[in-house]
Amino acid sequence: MTTTAPGRHASTLAPDPDLGYRPGPLGRLGVWVTDHARLTTVVWILLIVGLGAFAPKVESQLSGAGWQADGSESVAARQLAQDHFGGNASSAIQVVVHSTDGQVSSSAGTKVLTEITSMLEADPRIAVVIAPQPGATLSQDGQTAVVLAGAAEDTNEMVRAADDLKGPLQALSTDTIRVNPTGASLLWSDFNEANLSAMLKSEMFSWPVTLAILVLAFGALVAAGLPLILTLAGLVASAGSLVLINQVVPVSIWAMNFAMMFALALGIDYALFLVVRFRGARMGHHESPRQAIAETMDTAGKAVLLSGATVLISLSAVMLVPSPSFRSMAGGIMLAVVFVLAATLTLLPLVLSKLDARINKLALPWVHTGEHRSPRFAA
Repeated sequence: MTTTAPGRHASTLAPDPDLGYRPGPLGRLGVWVTDHARLTTVVWILLIVGLGAFAPKVESQLSGAGWQADGSESVAARQLAQDHFGGNASSAIQVVVHSTDGQVSSSAGTKVLTEITSMLEADPRIAVVIAPQPGATLSQDGQTAVVLAGAAEDTNEMVRAADDLKGPLQALSTDTIRVNPTGASLLWSDFNEANLSAMLKSEMFSWPVTLAILVLAFGALVAAGLPLILTLAGLVASAGSLVLINQVVPVSIWAMNFAMMFALALGIDYALFLVVRFRGARMGHHESPRQAIAETMDTAGKAVLLSGATVLISLSAVMLVPSPSFRSMAGGIMLAVVFVLAATLTLLPLVLSKLDARINKLALPWVHTGEHRSPRFAA
């Protein structure tokens, strides 16, 4: 006979009449979100739409530099050079002009140099523009010259300036005069551009392969699509959050790269845990949907929560590294983990309960392997 301790309400120990037992905290969470399906859906829609409005700006808004050790002597020296030498620091832009037909001091070369100087001086992010100087920035044969454009902004803004200026500057080239901007800011601009192109190309190849693996792992096309829900929810929310955070603290573009990778990886892992456990409870034990959700959250949900917490605690140590890029990468991953974890523990149970048996639609032959139960393995 069960008794209630004095001072406690009987409801705190009473089993759920629909479940036959009192589930744990995560089990109660899973049952709660399914009982409040409309509220859960509205909250996630508002979250995704609200943050998703900022997500398209992530590539243009996030910082392109940040590979430095804040507080180091090199950063202090760079700031001194920028303050006292017209911005001629490591983040300055150098425009190399080369003539293939005589000296750059020819009429054609002089015209190009004048256009370069005018374009650079018109940009407020450029400080002092220094024309080619004999013996310093003009070659001995007179065919190659360098126009120095000082940095009037920080490294992140100078990378954006490089993004905007490199195309128009290269367009000033003629048949005999070649114009090529260079310098650290251009290096990071080109690097980020190449990284984005390679990332998009890799995603085009990896997503179909990932989907094929998911179909094999989950045994059904509908079930295989569930990780994509978590991934997209985590990515959209993370991207929007990074744009908002960038308004307060500079965030490196690399944060989005790593957020994308971890959102996909964790979305697959966490969905696999919950979906397999839910299907086992429904097909193997023939439990009701509510019972299956409660059992899934109390078992697989607990493992998912522990996994996410471990990742977050581990990554928090990277935030101690005095480098904006490293902190941004760790922050981007942590945001992706938080949103994917939240979607796994709230949105996924709701989707599972709504789909129920339909989760096995378009199934492969081995999808029903979870129906049998091995007494020896259970023991």
